[in-house]
Amino acid sequence: MLDPDLARDLADRLRDAGYTYDGVAARLGPEGLDGLARNSTVPSEAALHGARDPQATLIRAFALQQVVEADALKAVLGPAADAPELVELDGARARAAVELRPYDFEHAGGTHSGWLASDLTPTLDGRLARPRTDFVLGLSPASITLAQLTMRMPVDRALDLGAGCGVQALHLATHAAHVVATDLNPRACAMTQLTAALNDVQVDVRQGSLYEPVDADTFDLIVTNPPYVMSPPTGRRLVYREGDHTADGLMRAVVTGAPTHLNPGGALQVLGNWAITADQPWQDRLADWIAPTGCDAMVLQRERLDPYEYIELWLADAGLTGTPEYAPRYAEWAAYFTQLGIVGVGMGWLTLYHEQRDDPSLTFEEWPHQVHQPVGPAFAAHPAALTAARQPDAALLAATLVVADDVTQETLGRPGAADPDHIVLRRSTGFGRAAEVDTGLAAVVGACDGDLPVGVLIGAVADLLDVDADALIPDLLPRLRRLIEQGYLVPTVGL
Repeated sequence: MLDPDLARDLADRLRDAGYTYDGVAARLGPEGLDGLARNSTVPSEAALHGARDPQATLIRAFALQQVVEADALKAVLGPAADAPELVELDGARARAAVELRPYDFEHAGGTHSGWLASDLTPTLDGRLARPRTDFVLGLSPASITLAQLTMRMPVDRALDLGAGCGVQALHLATHAAHVVATDLNPRACAMTQLTAALNDVQVDVRQGSLYEPVDADTFDLIVTNPPYVMSPPTGRRLVYREGDHTADGLMRAVVTGAPTHLNPGGALQVLGNWAITADQPWQDRLADWIAPTGCDAMVLQRERLDPYEYIELWLADAGLTGTPEYAPRYAEWAAYFTQLGIVGVGMGWLTLYHEQRDDPSLTFEEWPHQVHQPVGPAFAAHPAALTAARQPDAALLAATLVVADDVTQETLGRPGAADPDHIVLRRSTGFGRAAEVDTGLAAVVGACDGDLPVGVLIGAVADLLDVDADALIPDLLPRLRRLIEQGYLVPTVGL
């Protein structure tokens, strides 16, 4: 890792040269940025027009992974150019030893502008290259998604489990007083340390497997995108994606080991996948892991891949497409899935809440629908909403509720009809839920402005519908509870 003073000097030099997210975006334009997202450097090179200024030199070295003039790179980097973990020097030529990626994100305190350190992209510009076994992945769609689903309430202690390049630790540092980052891969630990140093944030980086490095430590928030690829044991493992467990055993270990390291009220958030087997629904498989923890859980399966889709995805990721290894490796993997009875792979989001309830709530949903990022606030609101929804009937009838700010109502029916065929409540944030309601429930929801208790509102609606209120209550209360749990209705007082 760079000395902290040298890291601060390097950060100042990168910033002064315009090697920031905004600076690079302005220089390359949308076409250049989109090209890099596709691992193509051609649009970026076109945008540079052969320039050799300091910003262009940094872009070529660290973003486009090109060989540059050593003197030019030294002039920009200063003393850091002599650090072998950053730069490989070969006489008059130099090339980056790592990717330094400008990275900006918004948080409650403003905007963070910095950099992520990771290994160079092995497949840039269509190269057929296999990553090193200790390869450290940089920013990816998965890491972006995990950052978006993470709850951002202020906490004392947070853990980034399987830190990789340190992107989640960087986010956690904006709302956690103490951040611990762990990884089995020593190279990943070094990258996380470099990322933290470049961004001038304090992260306690520890090397080791799963929860071993944190021993008896406890946390308010644990986030992880574990190396969860379910691949057959071949002796050659890519550490950033394969955890040396059978099937989804690593995911199970992450989940079952969490309660020991969670403070009361703490949470574990996982972006991962799990095996779908022919003999058991996926919900039951995950419930077998989660129920013994005593935690509440919300699990959303965002996507389901058949075994062949899954295998092809990860063979391509390993750089095996078009190589002699592809076919035999494919056959080996397919046989492995057949042996384990795996008929599909679920991919999604899992959150454990250490609420210490006598009767924990386990929610499992197929949720392939569009969501409104970030969804972290929706996960953060769930425990309180669940508590409110579970109150006794008398407490709920005495409570006052308001409609959440993001809720709209849609009515569908034939033009001129006296009553709509369908009434739908729709949320425009978080999971983007929609709930169909009948006239009676819609009337109660529409009257929830925080002034009158639920029981009074139901009585008024019963009068309008000319039905007995005592008969309407058992019909409406369970559905009102569901709307409260899903955030359509928010208690003001009484719950």
